[in-house]
Amino acid sequence: MRSFFAKFKLFGLVLLAISAVIIYLFYNALKPVKLLPVYSPAMVNSELVSEEIQHVKKYHTIGNFSFLNQNGKIITQQDYEGKIYIADFFFTTCPTICPIMTKNMAELQKELINDTDVLLLSHSVTPEIDSVAQLKKYAIEKGVNDTKWNLVTGDKKQIYDLARKSYLAVKTDGDGGPFDMIHTENFILVDKEKRIRGFYDGTNNDDMSKLLEDLKILKASYVE
Repeated sequence: MRSFFAKFKLFGLVLLAISAVIIYLFYNALKPVKLLPVYSPAMVNSELVSEEIQHVKKYHTIGNFSFLNQNGKIITQQDYEGKIYIADFFFTTCPTICPIMTKNMAELQKELINDTDVLLLSHSVTPEIDSVAQLKKYAIEKGVNDTKWNLVTGDKKQIYDLARKSYLAVKTDGDGGPFDMIHTENFILVDKEKRIRGFYDGTNNDDMSKLLEDLKILKASYVE
């Protein structure tokens, strides 16, 4: 009799384990998949968007570009083809928010150094000062890894147009002329289709943590 109950107990435990596995699988199958929004100009504060595209509600992507990086190499959209990347705008002589932003971008570089799916891209907003040589000096000082992170300089109007019409990151005042100046703390998360998937305060540690969490969600969306 004792042997019978022992077998019945074992059967019950096995049945319970199988039931738990089935419930877990059903839960995961039915659990809603987390997805990040795809940002369009119409979804962003109008102060940060060029007036001519404020009405656009979908299909917004980052425009083509061509700049020089800290090594004097031409960097274009092709260098980021099929990659997720995090972009920002800075200048090497900035005494206020840029040092904090650069420090946080360096922390992201450290965190993502072995992740070949993710790159970093920082645009100088004072290209007339930030020559290739100046960017190289800055890159060495800040520990920039050339295979992961490009600091770029080039035509000021193109940089400013990208900031306002592609990255939707800064106020629209000015035209990229000699007296025009933009200054933004935004880090922008861009997916493999060149679409904006998130905005983050590059001076805020909580936002940096959220960026990394959102990056995990975005990467998971590409896993079949």
